[in-house]
Amino acid sequence: MPDPVFDSAELAQVRLDNALALFDEFVVQTVRTPDAAALRGLERRFAEQLLIQPSYWSQIKSRTRQIGERLARQFESRCRKPPGWMDIRHARGATPPLALQVPAEPPPADTSSVPRDDDERFIVGLVLSYYRRHPQRARTRLLDLLSEVLSPPPAAPPPPAPAPGSDEAQTLWQRTRQGVAPLKKRR
Repeated sequence: MPDPVFDSAELAQVRLDNALALFDEFVVQTVRTPDAAALRGLERRFAEQLLIQPSYWSQIKSRTRQIGERLARQFESRCRKPPGWMDIRHARGATPPLALQVPAEPPPADTSSVPRDDDERFIVGLVLSYYRRHPQRARTRLLDLLSEVLSPPPAAPPPPAPAPGSDEAQTLWQRTRQGVAPLKKRR
C-alpha cells in the first residue's frame, strides 16, 4: 500500500533510498563479485544509463543534490519502473528483478534496430547522448567511423618480384621489412 503524502524532506529521503536501491539492482545484474574498482566503473555506467553525469550521481549520493520531480520520472523510465515508483517507500530487497518488470507484450516484428541487452543499450545511450550534445560533429564522426568499418579493406599490393641476381634470404628479408613500421624515437 502506498505511503501517505510526504513532506519535502521525507520525499527527498525516500527518493534517495529508492535511487540507491536501483543502483544496488544495477550492480547485482552487472557483476557477480563487485570490488572497489568495479564499483567505480559501475557508478559511471549507471549514471550513463540514467542519462546524467557521473558527478551528478555522486552529488545525489552525497546528499548535496536532491532528486526532483523530473529526475525521479527519468530514473523510473530508464530503470523500467512504473510511474510514481520513486515516490513510494519500498522494503529493502523487495524490488523484483528487472527481467520480471518488463511488460509481457510481444516484441515488434522488426527488432533489428532495438537493443537486445544491457551492453547494446549502453552503447545506444552513449551514442545518443553524444549526438544530443553535438549533433553535427556526432553525425560526421559516426559516418566516418562507419565508412571505415563497412568499406572493404584495400587489396594488399602483390609482393615485389625478386631482383635478378639476389639470393633468397635477401628477398625474404625485404618482404618481412615491408610490413613493419619503424619504431618511434625516445625523447
